[in-house]
Amino acid sequence: VQLVESGGGLVQAGESLRLSCAASGNIGSLNAMGWFYQPPGKDREMVAAISSGGATYYLDSVKGRFALVRDKGPNTLDLRVNPLKLEDTATYYCVAFRGSYLGRPDYWGKGTLVTVSS
Repeated sequence: VQLVESGGGLVQAGESLRLSCAASGNIGSLNAMGWFYQPPGKDREMVAAISSGGATYYLDSVKGRFALVRDKGPNTLDLRVNPLKLEDTATYYCVAFRGSYLGRPDYWGKGTLVTVSS
């Protein structure tokens, strides 16, 4: 399974952003997909995930601003952020799971950098 992210860049606080992830390969083996982020100097942390059954997870600190969008097909998973805050500056990674999203991801994208400016 290969995961490719797109949509990062320099954005202003208060604006919205949509990151995209496209999965290819043996996607039939996947049970869940999600997004991690890694702010500068901090560990990677899962911010959102969705199972094949539609169950979702959002990190408490991003609830209400982050949303998973799957309107391009089952092999894609977008992350919408609105409004952006300075603390959203991070590298964002698309991930995929063969099992539950409560476990460790089995696949990682290379990441896309989002820098939020004031």
